[in-house]
Amino acid sequence: MTDIYRVAERLMGMQDADWQRHANPLSVWSRFSCLPLMVLTIYARVWIGWWALPLFILSALWTWINPRLFPPPADFGSWASRATLGERVFLARERHDVAAHHIRAAHVLTGLSAIGLVPLIYGLIVLNPFAVLAGLIATILPKVWFCDRMVWIHADLTDTVPGTPLATPLLPPERTPT
Repeated sequence: MTDIYRVAERLMGMQDADWQRHANPLSVWSRFSCLPLMVLTIYARVWIGWWALPLFILSALWTWINPRLFPPPADFGSWASRATLGERVFLARERHDVAAHHIRAAHVLTGLSAIGLVPLIYGLIVLNPFAVLAGLIATILPKVWFCDRMVWIHADLTDTVPGTPLATPLLPPERTPT
């Protein structure tokens, strides 16, 4: 069965080289600008009319280009790099021994982010800046927590300590088929 994570992964079309580039902390941190930029361009329809559409397309393009824009980091040991490595492991959880409590937490955090979309979309429809801001916060904060959970997954499965330098993008061995 296809889940929301697989759909997002397919939409982004990430290859191994893209994941390595996205592990650059500049890519991870600037990625948090994607949703606010899209929201701003949608809200801007009030001020600039149809000119908001090309700006929205540019923000969507930024969302796709961002993980590919920066070079791979020299050190994969930072929190941001490990969040990316952990997400790769999580997305391939059927091939790795990801603990059930990590999977459950990731689902809960993704659900909380989805709930945050309700006030965000409502605010964009009725042009309520407080609902938009509340929705952005309620969507982004669980995503940051999700990233932290990915760091934890990476640390657990690679038996490494976050912050310890990693010269290569260390991933855990895959489970042997039974």
